[in-house]
Amino acid sequence: MRRILVTSALPYANGPLHFGHILEAVQTDIWARAMRLAGHECHYVCADDTHGTPIMLKAQAEGVTPEQLIAGIEAEHRSTYAGFLIKHDLFHSTHSDENRRCTEKLFKALDAAGYISRRSIRQSYDETAQMFLPDRYVKGTCPRCNALDQYGDSCEVCGATYSPSELKDPVSVISGTPPVERESEHLFFRLDAFEGMLKEWTRSGAIHESVANKLEEWFSAGLRDWDISRDAPYFGFEIPGHPGKYFYVWLDAPVGYMAASLALAERDSLNFDGWWSADSGAELHHFIGKDILYFHTLFWPAVLQGAGFRRPTQVHAHGFLTVNGQKMSKSRGTFITGRRYLERLPPEPLRYYFAAKLGPGIDDMDLSLDDFVSRFNSDVVGKLVNIASRCAGFIARGGGRLASELPDPALYAEFAAACPRIAALYESRDFIAAIREIAGLADRANQYIDTQKPWTLAKDPSRASDVLAVCTQGINLFRALMTYLAPVLPAMAEQAGRFLGHPITRWTDVVHPLLGSELAVYEPLATRLDPKVVATLIEETPTSAAAPVSAPSAAQAAAAPPAKAPAAPSPAAATVGAKGEITIDDFAKLDLRVGKVLDCGLVDGSDKLLRLQIDLGNGDVRQIFSGIRESYTPESMVGRNVVVIANLKPRKMRFGISQGMVLCASNDNPGVFLVSPDDGGIAGMSVT
Repeated sequence: MRRILVTSALPYANGPLHFGHILEAVQTDIWARAMRLAGHECHYVCADDTHGTPIMLKAQAEGVTPEQLIAGIEAEHRSTYAGFLIKHDLFHSTHSDENRRCTEKLFKALDAAGYISRRSIRQSYDETAQMFLPDRYVKGTCPRCNALDQYGDSCEVCGATYSPSELKDPVSVISGTPPVERESEHLFFRLDAFEGMLKEWTRSGAIHESVANKLEEWFSAGLRDWDISRDAPYFGFEIPGHPGKYFYVWLDAPVGYMAASLALAERDSLNFDGWWSADSGAELHHFIGKDILYFHTLFWPAVLQGAGFRRPTQVHAHGFLTVNGQKMSKSRGTFITGRRYLERLPPEPLRYYFAAKLGPGIDDMDLSLDDFVSRFNSDVVGKLVNIASRCAGFIARGGGRLASELPDPALYAEFAAACPRIAALYESRDFIAAIREIAGLADRANQYIDTQKPWTLAKDPSRASDVLAVCTQGINLFRALMTYLAPVLPAMAEQAGRFLGHPITRWTDVVHPLLGSELAVYEPLATRLDPKVVATLIEETPTSAAAPVSAPSAAQAAAAPPAKAPAAPSPAAATVGAKGEITIDDFAKLDLRVGKVLDCGLVDGSDKLLRLQIDLGNGDVRQIFSGIRESYTPESMVGRNVVVIANLKPRKMRFGISQGMVLCASNDNPGVFLVSPDDGGIAGMSVT
C-alpha cells in the first residue's frame, strides 16, 4: 500500500470559484479517488490563498477586516467544492497558525543555510496611501510607444517591458497621485543556488516532458534571486526578526500545502513527517494549472530542498479551459462560476465531461455546451443508466433476487480483465483514454442486452429463468462499469452500491460477479440534461473584463516573473479553406500588403505564437503575433517576405497588441504554410 498526499492549487480568496477552479479540483479528486480504489492510503488537502495586497485593499474597500473578508470567501469556496463532490480530507487557510509555524520554520532553515540574502531596492511609494506599490499598482504612459494607461511592468500596446520609474506621468492605482521612489531593504531567496538540482529533478519524471522542455527557457535566461519580502502595510505574516517586513504571498502560499497536511495530521493523529521529511517514503503530488509552473516546478522544490524537506514526487499541470471556443469572459457570459452551475444542474454531468476531455498533458480544453449535453445524455443516461433501468424491472418482477450463475461468464471475464488497464489509465491521468475504454465496454453491454431481448423473452412465461439470467448478466456488467466510473461519478456509484446491496469500495470488487443476492428497489440514477437549462449558463453581463480561467490572482499575476505571462489562446493565422462563401466585394475589403520580417522571437508562455516585427514600407512597422511556431523557427523568419492583412482591427492580448495578420494556408497535413510573394515582392507592395 502506497502512502500518498495530494494537493490542488490554492484558490485566491478574493472571489467565487469559477470553472477553471472546478476543472482542477475535479481532476485532482478523480485521481485521489482512483488511488483509494486501488487500496492506497491517499489524502487530499487544499486551502484558500489569503494573503497579499489585493486582499488588504479589497477588505478596505468593503469596509471589513481582511479576516472577515477571507472568512466569507472560504465559506463560499467550501460550499462550492462540496457541491461538486470534491472530497477534501481537509480544506484549510493560509492565514492559519499551522501556516505561520511552517513558513517560519522553512525561512529559518533557509536563512541558517545561507540561502537568504539581503539588499536594498528602490520601489514606487504612494505617499497618500503610505505604502509601497507593486509594479501593476502603478499606471502611466508607455516610455516607448506613448500608449496611455499602461501598467508599471509592461505595455499592452507595444509589448515593451520596463520598471515603474520609466513610465511617463505615473500615478498610483490606489490614490491616483504620482508615486515617488523610496529605498527599502528586502530579503531574497537564492534560487540560482539550486540550478543543478532543479535541472536534474525536472528531467527525473517529476513533471511532464512538455513542461520540462518549457522550463529550459527559464534555465537559459538564468534563475534570479527571488524577492520573498514585502513592506508594511501588508496582509500576511510578519518575518521574525524583521519588523515591518512580511512574507511575500508566493512564499507562504505553497507552504499552505504543508500547513493543511499538518492540520490534518494533528486532527487525525497521522504522521506529518512521513509526508514531508527528506527521506520520506510517501508520495507528494501537486495538481496545478500551467500558468503557475514557475512557482511549483522551480521555486517550491528549491525552497523545500534548501530547508531540508522532500521535493514533490510529481507536479501535474493541466491546460487552460475555454467555453464554447472562447476564453472565459464576463461580457460574453462564459465566465461561469461554480455556484451558477450548481443552481441549475447536478455536479456529475460536468465531472464526466471534464474527465472525458482531460489527458496527461497540458493541452488546453474546450467546454462546448452542445457537446456537454449530447455526451452526457448519450454515454451516461443512454448507455450506462439504461442497462440498470432495463434489467432492474425484470428482476424485480421475478422476485428481486439475482440468478445463481451467469449465462455468459466469458463476457463478464472480459469486463473484469479490463480493470488493470483502466486503473493504470486513471493513475497516469489519461482520463480521456479511460472514459473511451469504459464507453466501449458500455457498448458491448448494451449489444448483449439488445441481442438477448429480455423484453421479448418476458412475453413467454416459460422463459422466466432465461429473463432472470440475461438481466443478472446485465446487472453485473453494469456493476463493473459503475465501478470503473466511481472516481468520476461518486454519488451515482454510491447510489448504485445501495441498489446492488454491495458498496463499491475497490477496483477488485469486479473480480467476482454478484450472484444469488437480493437487489434493492431501483431508483433512477440520472436524468437527461435539458439543453435549454444548460444554455442558461451563458448570460450576458455588463462587465467587459476577461480572464484566463487558470490565471492566478491579481497578486499572483503581478508577481509572475517579467515576460513569463501565462499561455493564451493564439490568434489564428489566416487560413485558406472552406469557411463559407464570400463575394468579391468582401474580398476587396482586405488590404493585403507585402511585408519584410525585421525581427522574430518566441512568446513566453505560448507554445503556438511567434512575435514578428514586420516592415510594411513607408515607415509602417507592425508587431504581429502569429500562430506559426509549430511550422517555423524565429531564425527562419527574419528577412522573409510575407503577405499581411494590413487593415485588420488590432487585437489586444496580454503580452501586447497584434497589429495585423500574417496570411497562411493549410491542408490535410498538420501545420500551416506561409503565403509568400514571388521574388519580386518588396515591402509595402499591395497584393491583388
